[in-house]
Amino acid sequence: MIHQLLAEFMGTALMIVFGVGVHSDEVLKGSKYRGSGHLFAITTWGFGITVSLFIFGDVSINPAMVLAQCILGNISWAMFIPYSVAEVLGGVVGAVIVYIMYADEFKASEGNVDPVAIRNIFSTAPGIRNLPRNFFVEFFATFVFIASILAITQVKTPGIAPIAVGLLVWAIGMGMGGPTGFAMNLARDMGPRIAHAILPIKNKANSDWQYGIIVPGIAPFVGGLCAALFMRSFFGL
Repeated sequence: MIHQLLAEFMGTALMIVFGVGVHSDEVLKGSKYRGSGHLFAITTWGFGITVSLFIFGDVSINPAMVLAQCILGNISWAMFIPYSVAEVLGGVVGAVIVYIMYADEFKASEGNVDPVAIRNIFSTAPGIRNLPRNFFVEFFATFVFIASILAITQVKTPGIAPIAVGLLVWAIGMGMGGPTGFAMNLARDMGPRIAHAILPIKNKANSDWQYGIIVPGIAPFVGGLCAALFMRSFFGL
C-alpha cells in the first residue's frame, strides 16, 4: 500500500513538473520559450503524462480515475481517499519544484506579467466564465478521457497504454481544451492551485476557489463516475 501511495504521489508530481513547467516556459519573462503557444503546452502535457506512466506503471494519478476504478472493483473503496490525497499532495510538490526551478523567471515577471496569467500557470481557468457550461465542458472531457483510458488498457500490448494515453491527452486538449483548459483531474488543478496560494509570489491574484472547487474539482468526479458506469454497462468491463 505504501509503495502504491508513493507511486501515485511521485507520478502526479512528475506530471505536474512537466505541465506547470511548460506553462512557466510559455508565460514567464526570461524564459527561452516564452510565447510558444498552446500547441507547445498541450504537447508537453501529453508527453509528460506518457513519461510518468512509463516510469510509475499502474498508477491513476487522477482522483477521477481512482473513483472509476473503485466503481469497477479494481481498487478498494478504502483506498479512494488515501490515493486521492497522495495525488493532490503530489500536485502541490510538483508545482513547488517548478517554482524553485523558475524562481529567477518568476522574479523577473513581477510587475511585468499579469498576476492572473501567473496564477493560470498553476491552475486552469475558463476563457469565458460561465460556470454551468464550464462544468459541462470539464464533465464531458473527463467522461471521454476516463472512458477512453479504460478502453485503452484493455489492449495488452506492452508499452502501448502510456503512449496511447499521451496521444489521448493531446487530442482532448486540442479538441476540447479551449473553454476551460481541460483539467479533468482534481489533483492536476487543486494541487498547483494550493501551491500558488502558499508560495511567496508577490502581488498574486486570488486563487479563485469558487471556480477551482466547482469546475476542475467536482466535474471530473461526475465524468469519471459516468465513464465507469458506461464502460461497465455498454462494454461489460
